[in-house]
Amino acid sequence: GGAMDLAYVCEWEKRPKSDHCPSIPLVCAWSCRNLIAFTTDLRNEEERDLTHMVHIIDTEHPWDVYSINSGHTEVITCLEWDQSGSRLLSADADGHIKCWSMTDHLANSWENTVGSMVEGDPVVALSWLHNGVKLALHVEKSGASNFGEKFSRVKFSPSLTLFGGKPMEGWIAVTISGLVTVSLLKPNGQVLTSTESLCRLRCRVALADVAFTGGGNIVVATSDGSSTSPVQFYKVCVSVVNEKCKIDTEILPSLFMRCTTDPARKDKYPAITHLKFLARDMSEQVLLCASNQNNSIVECWSLRKEGLPVNNIFQQISPVVGDKQPMILKWRILSATNDLDRVSAVALPKLPISLTNTDLKVANDTKFFPGLGLALAFHDGSVHIVHRLSLQMMAVFYGSSSQRPVDEQTIKRQRTSGPLVHFKAMQLSWTSLALAGIDSHGKLNMLRISPSMGPVLDMNTSLRHLLFLLEYCMVTGYDWWDILLHVQPNMVQNLVEKLHEEYTRQSAALQQVLATRIVAMKASLCKLSSSTIARVCDYHAKLFLIAISCTLKSLLRPHFLNTPDKSPGDRLTEICSKITDIDIDKVMINLKTEEFVLEMTTLQSLQQLIQWVGDFVLYLLASLPNQGSPVRPGHSFLRDGASLGMFRELMVVIRIWGLLKPSCLPVYTATSDTQDSMSLLFRLLTKLWLCCREENHITEPDDTLIDECCLLPSQLLIPNIDWLPINDGIISKLQNKQLVRLQFGKAPGLVGHTVSSQFDAFVRAPGQPKIDHLRRLHLGAYPTEECKSCTRCGCVTMLKSPNKVTAVKQWEQRWIKNCLCGGLWRRMPLSYS
Repeated sequence: GGAMDLAYVCEWEKRPKSDHCPSIPLVCAWSCRNLIAFTTDLRNEEERDLTHMVHIIDTEHPWDVYSINSGHTEVITCLEWDQSGSRLLSADADGHIKCWSMTDHLANSWENTVGSMVEGDPVVALSWLHNGVKLALHVEKSGASNFGEKFSRVKFSPSLTLFGGKPMEGWIAVTISGLVTVSLLKPNGQVLTSTESLCRLRCRVALADVAFTGGGNIVVATSDGSSTSPVQFYKVCVSVVNEKCKIDTEILPSLFMRCTTDPARKDKYPAITHLKFLARDMSEQVLLCASNQNNSIVECWSLRKEGLPVNNIFQQISPVVGDKQPMILKWRILSATNDLDRVSAVALPKLPISLTNTDLKVANDTKFFPGLGLALAFHDGSVHIVHRLSLQMMAVFYGSSSQRPVDEQTIKRQRTSGPLVHFKAMQLSWTSLALAGIDSHGKLNMLRISPSMGPVLDMNTSLRHLLFLLEYCMVTGYDWWDILLHVQPNMVQNLVEKLHEEYTRQSAALQQVLATRIVAMKASLCKLSSSTIARVCDYHAKLFLIAISCTLKSLLRPHFLNTPDKSPGDRLTEICSKITDIDIDKVMINLKTEEFVLEMTTLQSLQQLIQWVGDFVLYLLASLPNQGSPVRPGHSFLRDGASLGMFRELMVVIRIWGLLKPSCLPVYTATSDTQDSMSLLFRLLTKLWLCCREENHITEPDDTLIDECCLLPSQLLIPNIDWLPINDGIISKLQNKQLVRLQFGKAPGLVGHTVSSQFDAFVRAPGQPKIDHLRRLHLGAYPTEECKSCTRCGCVTMLKSPNKVTAVKQWEQRWIKNCLCGGLWRRMPLSYS
């Protein structure tokens, strides 16, 4: 039973029991940013129909649901996220397809921008076109040092390319009357739509699915719903001819389900209820489920090239063509289950695990099963995970109502007492470590799935499994919330160290690309253990530092147009690391001051960011003497040569800018008027930096440095640093494996969380002035400006920019789409204080 457990359940406010419509199908979709979109079949008290709404949640704040009044007039039949996880398609039983995107990049604010329709013709299948990006995870190589070997790019053509090979965006849908419709989104926002019938003899399509081939073609599978009819397959080619979208279709080999040809089961399963390709990019493998009132059977088929035996008569007359048999494509059954309880929903893995024999063997030996299992939900409330190739049972979850029946009598009684609560729609997360199910009461259930499907592994192997998936998210840019579900406090320290080790083994170019993502990952891991909680603040401060450093250095301009090979920012870095002098003016002399000349308004507008740099340096140096306490934020900076080097460069830049416009300098409250605070801090900072500038050769700071730092509080007022709040998400409340019950629209009162309580000393209490964490502006105790907060790190910033200066705009561009930590933004209620 350790394979799957319920992490949380989120339900709607109490509603009368008679209000759900069992006949309405539900749909849900899970994006790589860990947003879940779903529908419910509930009506509320005012008889307002909720069935045409699309609800969107972020898995970390499931109660904060955003319900789109979709404008669909009929039941929503499909929901599909795009590959970036930030746009959503919805389609209904009236043939309308709508594309939703975030308003102002806010995860709780959506708008419908474009769409298409096939009037009055219900949509049964929907997919975005393929963008040609396909990775394979090689479990066999999980010990390799190079990310490129573990996660290799697979040659795969986009469904359609623009001039220059860029993939064209768009979607494809199949309707109940046998039409296929394709819409292409042109870069200028125009939509080209074209509709064709799948074949000359149009017939009813009850179920369909869409997949893509590596050659850029599209494959559509259809069934009329009867198991005595064949499952048909079609090849669809999309092209653009004279600014119009053109669709060509071709018939592929079809198949009959084996249960209909098996004499023992001949008429047992009259209906085909599920038809799915095993993955969007695996058009050669298909999963079928046939059912009757009470039972189902599932089959997995694969398309193979086979030689055609030729009759001997022809052997003599035809010339021998290299003795090659003619080849044909044929569907062969791979595996089938026994008779099962009636299947209510199917969820397929999205993790593109490589299925070579060696990879499968290593996965089996190390018990690494994410991506190898698919989930089947049953009408009795249970969920099985079965192997995607053999369909053998890997794990089972018994829902609240599906406790194992003791004897025949209980089974009979259960049958008659009305339908049990079961999942009507279900989706696996992008790493397959979590499963979301929408049940027949409209509740959202979040299940955890262990990577080993149950068996308890030694610590080292468990860490390797989670590490492999964290690296996959780091490389793809996907959100890793579902991996955090499995991290126990005693794993945090190890995971952070191993992640860092693997990162340092990559090429310098790749390290640069992943630099901020790994810091954000470490921050989210450190939240999960009370011994590392202070480091969360440090990692977020480090993200802020990296961003400020890049922005300020990008403002420097080469003096002459015939630019040298290095940008002023690079030259600054080079000179600061070469000239290790502790006197700020001696370092400054080596720079070309003309590259630092900026407009006065620009310098003034940067004062808040400059102040943060100055305050942080002072705070760090003042905390050096009591460095024995790792529970204080800032501690990890004292041994981080790279970050101290960045601060040192910024101090030099600020010093030069201060000569141009003294009012942009950081303000210090000093006890003596004569002292030069900046050069004092620069001197101490340089000494500390020299102790740890080489990562493998860190020395202890000497006593004179510590003594000088001890004097700082008597010379300067040590500022309060506004650390990020340890946020209000759900993840840290799920570690003790107790089920958490939540309600949509109601933030849980889960404040008494042990980890964060020791931390409250550093975080502002309610009623204290709030701060815009990214602009470093004070918002007052009860802000009047609308703000947004990050769904991952909880940092808060104003929605609208108060500033018009270009340099500030450049700074704001860094976090307009996502927070610096990569999290999505959500609009905050005005009363958030």
